[in-house]
Order: sequence, then structure tokens, then C-alpha cells
Amino acid sequence: MLHAMIMAGGGGTRFWPRSRTKRPKQFLTFSGDRTLLQSTVDRVSAQIPPEQTWVITGEQYAAETAVQLPELAHDHIIGEPEGRDTAPCVGLGAAIIHKADPDATIAVMPADHVIEPEREFQRALHAAEQFIADAPDKLVTFGIRPTFPSTGYGYIKRGEPAGTRQGVSAFRVAEFKEKPQFPQAEEFVASGAYDWNSGIFVWKPATILNELRVRKPSIHEVVTRIAASWGTSSWPEALHTSYHEAEKKSIDYAVMQGAAADGNVLVLGAPYTWDDVGSWLALERRNPQDADHNTVQALHCGIETSKCVIVGDPGQLIATYGVSNLLIIQNGNAILVADRKHEDKVKEIVDALKKTGRGEYT
Repeated sequence: MLHAMIMAGGGGTRFWPRSRTKRPKQFLTFSGDRTLLQSTVDRVSAQIPPEQTWVITGEQYAAETAVQLPELAHDHIIGEPEGRDTAPCVGLGAAIIHKADPDATIAVMPADHVIEPEREFQRALHAAEQFIADAPDKLVTFGIRPTFPSTGYGYIKRGEPAGTRQGVSAFRVAEFKEKPQFPQAEEFVASGAYDWNSGIFVWKPATILNELRVRKPSIHEVVTRIAASWGTSSWPEALHTSYHEAEKKSIDYAVMQGAAADGNVLVLGAPYTWDDVGSWLALERRNPQDADHNTVQALHCGIETSKCVIVGDPGQLIATYGVSNLLIIQNGNAILVADRKHEDKVKEIVDALKKTGRGEYT
């Protein structure tokens, strides 16, 4: 059976000040009345019922997750005692799901992406499930055809064709590339041989656990030891006393790069549009602009103002004169003003606030 494992532990610091430590991005709404987390569950619900849906989040967010997703069983919400990056998260989730359903296939995805149309995502998910059924020793990821030379995403180089299912083509992964500098990103896009790395995967739990065992045995040992106690009275203690032992490492570094070099990874060309809503400029991509190319979600009075993203709380007036290319974000007790070219550096402000004793604003 197909299970969904949704990673919902990130801090969303590039969306500060709206995304805060107490309520990060995945628990917020950006369009409509459903949060990003709820929308992610909605997206898979046509294929994956609640009893096969799992969320891994920070333990401080477990209660909010349960409120937003009342259809999930309490033991399907896993609260990490601390963030250890995606490799321990993925490994622990795989080990638990393998214990619950040894024949499972897992679709792993972040909680804070926007994907449209949903039916095309569901088609791609079905295709990935078929590829795994035919080759259970493979790892499948979804690649997004780049529309601009982004320096904020990792890239996947496509290799030889590996077949088609449900009208979705697969390729062997030749190489994973980390976030590039702009000139290299331009080369990747111009070549036509690279996809953005969406961070969405499909695999058998036994396969990803074996890859972890081979490539990062220390992480494998910790997560399988913890997962052995899932569903028992010793589970909370095992999780809290041992999870910190897992090396902090991303799944790309821990497994995917090496597995791709060994020919074990397939990338499916995603037939849908995708946005990781990774920074404030994502609002430009998802909302109309005024005649001066401003994206405004606020009570705003602007004169000679252009190419700005302006966001504010209801009833809070933001007035601008003679400015351009700015991010102007007001939320609660904080205001961000930044040059738009530094949109990926907003998280540095969050770090600076914590270092200078003003963590209450983060």
C-alpha cells in the first residue's frame, strides 16, 4: 500500500516575520483557507487515506499538527525532539512505516510546497508507484523542469531514459548538483539536461533503510533502534534519549548522491507546476501585480513605488514614496525592509536576532 510521509519540521525562516518559531510557514495560509500542511494532505488524500498518512514535525508542533489534521491518528504524528536534517527524519519515518506495514511504498514530501494541478501530481505519484513496483530496489524522485536559473534550488542531471508509466517519463539520475552560483545555474538551464530537485521521493522503506545502512550506518543504527519501540510504552523515552545521536545530515548528502552514482535513482519529469514557497518573492509568482509591478497584500498607499512586495496585517496601513525593488513585510511586532535581491538572506536576520538576545521576535 502507498503511504505518505510528510516532513513538517522546518522553521520557514526566509518567510520571517510572518513565519515565526511558534508558528512556522507550514502552519500558515497563503491562499484560500487551508494551510500549506493541510493542502499537502489534501493533495494526496485521493490516493492515500488518513490511516496511511504520517507527519514528522518538531515535537513543539505536534499539538498544532493534530489540531490542523484531526483525521490523523495520534501515533501517526511523530514529534522530533530536535531537528537533525532530513536523513534521520526520513530514516525514522521509513523504519516506523516498515514496522507498521512491511509491504508499504512511501511517498515522502515536504509540507510547504504548492503544486498544481493536483490531478497531475496524483498521476505522477501513481507512475512512481508503478516504477517502484517494477524495480523495488530503486529510489524515485521528482524533477521540475526549470523556468529560470534559480540559485535557491539543487539540480538533478538527467541520464539515460528509463521508461514511461502513466504518460510520465523517467530517467536515470546522472548526478545531483547542490545549489549553484548564478552563472552555473544559467548553464544548467540552457543545457536542457537538468531539473530542479523538488525534494519529493517515492521508495520502499526497506530500500531506503538499506541505502542508509550502507552509506550512513550510524544514522541507520539510531533510527532503527528508536523505531523498534514505536507503538510501545517505551517509545517516548527511546525517541527523546536517542534521537540526538543521529548525525545531522540531509538525505541528499547521506544517500541520494551516492545512490545516483551507483545507478540506483530514477527521476520522473513532473507533469505539474511546483513552487516551494521558499521566500517572499514566491508571492509574485502566485499573485497578480499592479500597474507598477508591485505585489500587495496590505492596506497600502504608494507613490512612485515599483517592483515591491508589500505585506501587512489587516488594518495596518503601509505607505511608501519613491522606493523600488523592496520587500516590505509587517507582521505583529516586527517589520522587515530588505532589497529584493537579498530575499534568500532573510534567515540571516533571524539568526542575528537570536544572537543579540532578541529571540522573542523570531
